Amino acid sequence: MSDKKDKDAKPKKKGGGKMVMILGGAVAMLAIGGGGAYGLVAAGVIGGGHKEEVKEDNRPKLIKKGEEDPYAPKAKEGEGGEGGEGKEMEGEGGSEYRTLYYSFADDFTSNLKDSDALVQLSVACSTRRDYRVMAWLKKHELAIRSALLDVLAETPEADIQNSQGKDRLQKRMTAAINKVLTQTEGFGGIDAVYFKSFIVQ
Repeated sequence: MSDKKDKDAKPKKKGGGKMVMILGGAVAMLAIGGGGAYGLVAAGVIGGGHKEEVKEDNRPKLIKKGEEDPYAPKAKEGEGGEGGEGKEMEGEGGSEYRTLYYSFADDFTSNLKDSDALVQLSVACSTRRDYRVMAWLKKHELAIRSALLDVLAETPEADIQNSQGKDRLQKRMTAAINKVLTQTEGFGGIDAVYFKSFIVQ
């Protein structure tokens, strides 16, 4: 009887081994086929042509001299240039990009850090980007003024006694304006801050 059991057991093992190989091959083919199908779907070849959308860079662009700024206010009839301020006259040398300036309407007055001294400034800033940056400056002037007053209040009196300290203050003010614009509009764009007047009392 044991011989009969051994004979019956051997064919089962052989058949079971073939079945495992067939099943393993089928699983491998499905995995390869599934991976290939996934790759084709991801590439947009099959599956309704679904492709991953690429976001367009919608940040303000640098504007070359003589190039039209699509965001500049249109001149009124009978007036030339951007915003009716007359035609821009660009020089031949220097930067290849046009520069726009924005002057803050009111002066900035603040105490200085750990001092009884007061500073009063008239401030402007510049951008070589398109006119959207100018519109953002006007739109967010209140938040920008607040940030600039914070910068002034954190400035020690010794820092404004020499040109190196004033340069550092200008850089800190530029960074503060860009931070506000980045938080509110997603992009800064200010290149520099300028002092139109600077009085310490």
